[in-house]
Amino acid sequence: MPNPSANPVEPTVLTKETFERLQGELEDLTTRGRVEIAQAIEAARALGDLSENGDYHAAKDSQGKMESRIRQLQALLKHARVVDDSPGGDGVVTTGTVVLLRYEGDDEDDAQEFFVGSIEERRGDMSVVSPSAPLGQALVGRSAGETVEYEAPGGVLRVTVVRVGG
Repeated sequence: MPNPSANPVEPTVLTKETFERLQGELEDLTTRGRVEIAQAIEAARALGDLSENGDYHAAKDSQGKMESRIRQLQALLKHARVVDDSPGGDGVVTTGTVVLLRYEGDDEDDAQEFFVGSIEERRGDMSVVSPSAPLGQALVGRSAGETVEYEAPGGVLRVTVVRVGG
């Protein structure tokens, strides 16, 4: 009997480009990556005493980190929802959109750019806002010129959408 208190997995919304990039990373890690780590572990084993073998411990550490990333990618891709990232030109905030926001009380020059989407979609140094986060939920479906409020840990914040699209 399923556990009724278990939370359903929230799908991660990804652009087609990012979904394909992550699939390629997963394939590379599960093929070439695993082979290279196995070879590094074997070469380090050949050096002798494993208790004081830095190469062996470094290779095992790398293996653990790689296997963790493989599990993360498998879970993410299994539950991913792919969205069209072509510019719609309708000026409405959706997943995959870059928005320019200005917080209430900030000067005109203090507007900040955000990408609305998954952290895996990160673009350079631009801050990422998940569409399921309070700010993301407040922004989705809004247009330039609109002011929205959202609950932040420090209280309610108001932001104005200055521009939609990069």
